[in-house]
Amino acid sequence: MSPYGNGNLSVMPLQEFVLDGFGGGPQTQALLFALFLLLYLVDVLGNLTMIVVITLDARLHSPMYFFLKNLSFLDLCYSSVIYPKALFDLMSSTKVITFAGCVTQFFFFSTMITTEGFLLAVMAYDRFMAICNPLLYPISMRPSACALLMLGCYCGGSFNSILQASFTFSLPFCSSNHIDHFHCDVPPLLKLACADTTTNELVMFGLCGLVIVGTILVVLVSYGYITVTILRIRSGGGRHKLFSTCGSHMTAVSLLYGTAFIMYAQPGAVQSMEQGKVVSVFYTLVIPMLNPLIYSLRNKDVKDALWRLSQKHTAT
Repeated sequence: MSPYGNGNLSVMPLQEFVLDGFGGGPQTQALLFALFLLLYLVDVLGNLTMIVVITLDARLHSPMYFFLKNLSFLDLCYSSVIYPKALFDLMSSTKVITFAGCVTQFFFFSTMITTEGFLLAVMAYDRFMAICNPLLYPISMRPSACALLMLGCYCGGSFNSILQASFTFSLPFCSSNHIDHFHCDVPPLLKLACADTTTNELVMFGLCGLVIVGTILVVLVSYGYITVTILRIRSGGGRHKLFSTCGSHMTAVSLLYGTAFIMYAQPGAVQSMEQGKVVSVFYTLVIPMLNPLIYSLRNKDVKDALWRLSQKHTAT
């Protein structure tokens, strides 16, 4: 809970914030810049490759790869909302972001990452329908249904982001405009408030908890049925292929939901900013970088599509 303003603090409309980022001298900042730049370039290259391969290869034009392409798009977008600015700040003495820029950055980041949470649940449902109800799968997951599911993910992400942004940026902020973070996010912004933030914290924990718990339930129920169905398959090769595909998805789910829970959906999250910075780097940069590797290295169809495109490029 943030303290109320006192005689030494004045409540004033802020025009800009300063993102303090990570501490350390010039050498530490340069090292972090090199590390973040490398990870971001791998992130961009990996996700763009997945989008291009799935778009160009007709054999990957199925619901599963439609959702996977959207996953790569979301990973690319929410890391790009943060890291070009963060990289610039690491090499700059002034780390200013305007109030409008902070609102915009938070809105798009929150929308994209919440949408990804819903999308992972939809991807689990897609695998459930494909494995447990294969006869109904072409009808239940027809292109129009997939588009509506994807639209629902974006609507859910936008609704969460609008609520979070409205509650957070309507707070009165104290004369200090230094955000103890490298991007605009709810926990560090609540530290600057000159008002009781109990309601804001409850909204953050409630919304994030609802999204995390709700989507995890969909994933767990889907994979419970999937596991039972797979175990009934007599072919060892068939079981291995299905477990490999589902294992990639469960890895992505565990990484994103685990870090999101640490950051937003447990009571100590707002209090530990240093821990929050490390966790934020993991789920805003490392996970988007790993997802294309998780899905491509463990997916024979994607590897075959990459090989066909490389052969076509070599032939031309």
